[in-house]
Amino acid sequence: MAAPMAWRRLGYPALAPALCCVFNRISDKFFRMRDRRRRSSLLLLAPLLAEAEPVTPPATSHRPTTEGLPLRFRWMAEHAPAFRVPGAHVRVLHSPTEFYQVMKARIKTAKSRVVMASLYLGTGPLEQDLVDCLQEALEHSQDTAGTSGLRVSILLDYTRGSRGTNNSRSILLPLLRRFPQQTRVALYHTPDLRGLLRLLVPERFNETIGVQHIKVYLFDDSLIISGANLSDSYFTNRQDRYVLLEDCHQVADFFAELVSAVSDVSLQLGPDDSVHMEEGMVHPYKGNRAQFSASARCRIMEVVDTAGLHQRDADSAAHGDTWVFPLVQMKPLGIHLDEEATVRLLTEAGQDATVYLTSGYFNLTRAYMRLVLATHADYHILMASPEVNGFFGAKGVAGAIPAAYVHLAHQFYNQVCQRGQQHRVRLKEYHRQDWTFHAKGLWYYLRGSHRPCLTLIGSPNFGYRSVHRDLEAQVAIVTENEGLQAQLQQEQETLYRRSTEVSSSTFKHPDRHVKLWVKLVTPFIKNFF
Repeated sequence: MAAPMAWRRLGYPALAPALCCVFNRISDKFFRMRDRRRRSSLLLLAPLLAEAEPVTPPATSHRPTTEGLPLRFRWMAEHAPAFRVPGAHVRVLHSPTEFYQVMKARIKTAKSRVVMASLYLGTGPLEQDLVDCLQEALEHSQDTAGTSGLRVSILLDYTRGSRGTNNSRSILLPLLRRFPQQTRVALYHTPDLRGLLRLLVPERFNETIGVQHIKVYLFDDSLIISGANLSDSYFTNRQDRYVLLEDCHQVADFFAELVSAVSDVSLQLGPDDSVHMEEGMVHPYKGNRAQFSASARCRIMEVVDTAGLHQRDADSAAHGDTWVFPLVQMKPLGIHLDEEATVRLLTEAGQDATVYLTSGYFNLTRAYMRLVLATHADYHILMASPEVNGFFGAKGVAGAIPAAYVHLAHQFYNQVCQRGQQHRVRLKEYHRQDWTFHAKGLWYYLRGSHRPCLTLIGSPNFGYRSVHRDLEAQVAIVTENEGLQAQLQQEQETLYRRSTEVSSSTFKHPDRHVKLWVKLVTPFIKNFF
């Protein structure tokens, strides 16, 4: 999900979202027949109101062996590479400050590579300090080695990273100018923002069409998987989730290659603030839409397939009590591995399972919602209360977004009650004064155990955007390591400890009142946030 500032200081306070939705629907119908004839470069958006049902991809032919992996989760190797690591090498981070300090410390000691993928990089003092750490590391690399041994690669979203004059690009230009051979900055541009749509959608709304949303921070052979962006609030008072995998070179290699692949099909930022595509690459919004998606999918799936092949060959020598499955979701490019794995995980959650699921923006897809309501597992769903929603207090139409989430939560709660599932599906709201809530993922418990054996952690929010519009990645971590299970349990309990249970009376509170116009507009715009 885009950062709250994406909706502030809007130039089109009330009409822009409605106009954008209307234009999207009209333009999609207008160009559909034309595009069928010659694959027009003006192909715009998938339908707004219809959600595609998941389509199961063919299982990879290069699956590693799953010896030692709990039988219940062996199917995951059909959807993603399986990396076996020691559970003692996985550490859960708990606070924005810890996340920020660990990143700075790892950058300073990096010897060969720093890879960072995020929606955007902020421009405040904390973000500048992070860039200064990168500069110092590059300087030290040159001083001690005599050659440029350290490489820095940064992947951001084009629309979010280019907003305004003081933006992600401007804060990184000094790094590019001083270390042009060691630094790469790539800006992913969705192929769905093109033609008339690109010309007419206002700057602060264009990221609703689709963004690069992966959050991975990698330092040599260690990496942090998170849902947090590189911005001051994510370093201070915006609660997210973060897991550090230390000395896990195969996992680090995979994500370094994944970011490199996405960077290859992205716009390259030059030292003069210009952007260009790599030679031979299809342009995301000037080139043919189908050709761009096909070439991008080929490049990215090459990373996934190669990792599966290499892991199969190396599996016999692997040791560890923990398995890491990278799950990639890039529906605009025809990649939906995370969606398929999530659907199967929820489908197979039976009476012996308890699932703690959290999202800072609770807006489940219809498919996920049906599975939660139809299966027999116990669910504890944690969402943001209005006052910790990132849009709380925003000016203009953005100020109504927390109310839209209240409306969506109320609709879901009504479905739970209508089915008599209140005993099995419980909703909770996160509260914390002067903080915002951005955590997402789930913890999976089996009956008889007080500790989770699986977690999903990364960038997806389980909503329409995550499934259909944005580039996402998370990991499924399956572990038998009691120490790691205890860390995950502590993480889950710490987050839920700040919550209150939702009941029918919750929606009767004055601060939960939803205006009629918000209720009317929400069905048309919910697929954009």
